[in-house]
Amino acid sequence: MGYLLGSVPVALLVARRYGVDLRRTGDGNPGAWNALEQLGWRRAWPVFVGDAAKAALAAVIGLTLGGWWVGWAGVAAAMAGHAFPLFAHFRGGKAVMCFVGGGIALSPPAGAAALVVCATVSAATSFKWGARAGIFAYPVLQLAVDPVTHVMATGVLMTMIGALFGLDRLRGRAPQAA
Repeated sequence: MGYLLGSVPVALLVARRYGVDLRRTGDGNPGAWNALEQLGWRRAWPVFVGDAAKAALAAVIGLTLGGWWVGWAGVAAAMAGHAFPLFAHFRGGKAVMCFVGGGIALSPPAGAAALVVCATVSAATSFKWGARAGIFAYPVLQLAVDPVTHVMATGVLMTMIGALFGLDRLRGRAPQAA
């Protein structure tokens, strides 16, 4: 279920509504950050929410069916679906917003604190830096509220994102800003 949820190409669907093909513009990445750069915040916010919601829903389903580890597997599957979507010829984004949504569902206290970090740094600098700060603060904040094994599992999800950035470099696509 997580993979199928992750495979919904939210950014492509939203951008298409405005006559933009994200694969042919910007960095070519069909994800939230490219949507933001090409469409502006007013038009791109549904992409951020939709991409986060895909993994959050996968996490909630997993948590309900089998606990934290099944929820984590749902998030990992949603991230894989976002990166290699069944419904978009297996060419997707880097799953950063899926990670955010899944992280909030798996550890609401750490997720809420990371959102505060994101908002604070964004207000002081820019959203580009706020987003990075929130994402990288999440596992540190998670250490205060979750077992270390859960934080280690978060590291695996973050490694998936890093591998996707590396894969894009190998393919010659420009790295996404956040």
